[in-house]
Amino acid sequence: MKKFVSKYFTSHSETREHHEDEALQTHYFKTTKDKALQAVEEIFDSETFTILSTSKEHGEISVNYTDKKKAFIVASIVMVKPFRTAVDFSVTTESGGPVDFGFSRNLIIQLNEKLKKRLTYIESSMANKLNQ
Repeated sequence: MKKFVSKYFTSHSETREHHEDEALQTHYFKTTKDKALQAVEEIFDSETFTILSTSKEHGEISVNYTDKKKAFIVASIVMVKPFRTAVDFSVTTESGGPVDFGFSRNLIIQLNEKLKKRLTYIESSMANKLNQ
């Protein structure tokens, strides 16, 4: 029951390495940090997204999303090994109440699916395997 509540009754979702929701685990791609950053910027190049800032040094992009709902998105890109780059998203929905009924979670899933079409996806949550 707790997973259901946390999945749909929040206005904020983010990916992380050991997330209990597999759809929200860090995604890894076979690419460099710069190419991943470019691919994420290309995803945000539409009328529904407005890029607020990009830090190539820190591998972060801040974006406003304005479509069905409004949201603030931060994408973090980190190259952990040569041609192994992690991409994480943080989405906070600007809703009238404290919940978005899964909107922020679903937006992250959509962003990851778009990224998988542009970059070679390796897997999710691979921190335990990086030392091998």
